[in-house]
Amino acid sequence: MTGFDFHGLTASFEGQRVIGPLSLHVNEGEHVALVGKSGAGKSTLISLLYDRLKQQAALIPQGLGLVNALPVFHNVFMGQLDQHPTWYNTLTLIRPFHDDRNAIRALLGELDIAEKQWIPAATLSGGQRQRVAIARALYRQAPVLLADEPISALDGPMAQRIMKLLTERFSTSIIALHDIDMALAYCDRIIGIQDGQVALDQPAKGLVASDIMSLY
Repeated sequence: MTGFDFHGLTASFEGQRVIGPLSLHVNEGEHVALVGKSGAGKSTLISLLYDRLKQQAALIPQGLGLVNALPVFHNVFMGQLDQHPTWYNTLTLIRPFHDDRNAIRALLGELDIAEKQWIPAATLSGGQRQRVAIARALYRQAPVLLADEPISALDGPMAQRIMKLLTERFSTSIIALHDIDMALAYCDRIIGIQDGQVALDQPAKGLVASDIMSLY
């Protein structure tokens, strides 16, 4: 099966090694959960993977990366900024095209925030902001998703909906998750990160939550 090879991944911060060196192979069509305690290096690993996959990937960073002064519409539209010429993007700031408005409204509707389309991102709640970042990733229509805690601000039913949506819409995904039950339910491979190294790498179907808790 084809996929993505990542060799020699390493990162340091203030002279301290945060990640690696480590190597990963992710099969095309796999949904991978990165698990481990805060500070283990999951966010850094997501960033390193995105650096390697930028043209093929959509990113949901933990900080979300929204522009507070812009409406929700324009924050979602940013998912396709690099797919249009400069004149198109500039005109969209002033008067968005009909097809883009409809496509983004439909995405926001799936996430129960259609009524927020023209509201500045700064006025949204934490859960709403997270859903805007999710909509931006979906709008990018990339084959690979890299996401860092994309459901941390969502309640149980919405978190379930979002995980189902993300694993259906992206053919391949690598998602950092604190919620072990969600990881086991929606991902087919679990990679545990501990002290910047891979401490666990197994199919989800062969694991239970207690197998993963030693990483925390």
